[in-house]
Amino acid sequence: MSRHLWPLLVAAVLAPVPAHAAVTVVDDTGKRVTLARPAQRVISMAPHVTEMLFAAGGGARVVGVMNYSDYPEQARSLPLVGSSSQLDMERVLALKPDLLVVWQGGNTERQLAQLKSLGIPMFFSDPRKMAQIGETVARLGQLMGTERQAQAASAAFRAELAALSARYAKRPPVRMFYQIWDKPLYTLNGTQIVSDAMRLCGGVNVFGHLQVTAPAVSIEAVIEQDPEVIFAGDRGEESDAGLNIWRPYQGMLAVKRQNLFTLKGGLLARAGPRMVQGVAALCEKLELARQRRP
Repeated sequence: MSRHLWPLLVAAVLAPVPAHAAVTVVDDTGKRVTLARPAQRVISMAPHVTEMLFAAGGGARVVGVMNYSDYPEQARSLPLVGSSSQLDMERVLALKPDLLVVWQGGNTERQLAQLKSLGIPMFFSDPRKMAQIGETVARLGQLMGTERQAQAASAAFRAELAALSARYAKRPPVRMFYQIWDKPLYTLNGTQIVSDAMRLCGGVNVFGHLQVTAPAVSIEAVIEQDPEVIFAGDRGEESDAGLNIWRPYQGMLAVKRQNLFTLKGGLLARAGPRMVQGVAALCEKLELARQRRP
């Protein structure tokens, strides 16, 4: 190479990327999302998405959220654009977003069709594995031009996850039933991210084989499975989270060993960065169940 060309090559390599350079990432559906420049006005279509956007350093860019977006505290004061059952399309348009981050598994087909008709770039979030949460935070940071904070948050999440995996990966398995609701009785199958959290802790979802993501099951079916642990999400003021329905069945292993557990704060209900705290609590409960074995 000519010595006269070498300084030009070095300058080209070291030249800063333009502040308004186009950015492209792949979302959770495998679709490429391209923005002409980093997003400045973002609408979150799910509570877990709101948490991800703030963790990625984009809190100042979030201009609208769906209901139940109550974390972090700053999110509570943001304009609402609707609920899981209805969108306020006029409000969405009035906020002039340049990026919509939607929940593939939570927004209805009708809502998605409405949003697609606006022609605004959409990023689909639907993590099925715990590791995807950290990956998504990093990608959202790319889309908003907040890579540094997003990468730091992603790295911290991955480190916590790795520590839990190292601690519980070789612990004896625990058969468990995860109860979303009791009337009617709902659970989750093996493709849902909570089941991935269970596996990380050594938990075995007794209904993981079912095809429906959130199937309804009968009390008789749970009794037949006879799980060692029954775990239910937070129900606000109801301290038992619907677990009292099992206490009459004294012959069940989970009841006999007093392995009826709840997790406060809904930390397993949202696939955001705080979910790793829920996983840690779940792992501790399963470890307690192991200690109660004869």
